[in-house]
Amino acid sequence: MARMLRRTLPDGYFHVMARAGYGRELFVDGADRRHFVGMLRACEERHAWVCHAYCLMTTHYHLVLEAKRAALSNGMRRLNSGYAATFNRRHRRFGHVFAERFTARSIGDEAYLFEACAYVVLNPVRAGACREASQWRWSYSRYGLAAA
Repeated sequence: MARMLRRTLPDGYFHVMARAGYGRELFVDGADRRHFVGMLRACEERHAWVCHAYCLMTTHYHLVLEAKRAALSNGMRRLNSGYAATFNRRHRRFGHVFAERFTARSIGDEAYLFEACAYVVLNPVRAGACREASQWRWSYSRYGLAAA
């Protein structure tokens, strides 16, 4: 299925994902992840986002956000470019950090919202990084991990 053009996305809820390029790590250590979460929180404030869930894996991340379409694009540009600049500086790298632009899927109803949040927090379990979602330090759901 072709990706929906961003300008046709409605305001509302989104499942957002971005992946590192070149088979590299997007998050090398806890300091990278803490920095990303701090930037995410700053984008929530600046762009009036509501973060319903996130999960930071080694090579990619997932977010479930509530946002206006324009605020989503502007905020994601700030989040990804700001993170990439800091990542490259910290790890003495250069060039692209992300493989491509972020992916955003519109979430149409409350049932899909809860399903998307569960999918996000269960990502490390499916990947074999932990046995239970509650063991993964780098995920969050405002609905609790028990819902997952």
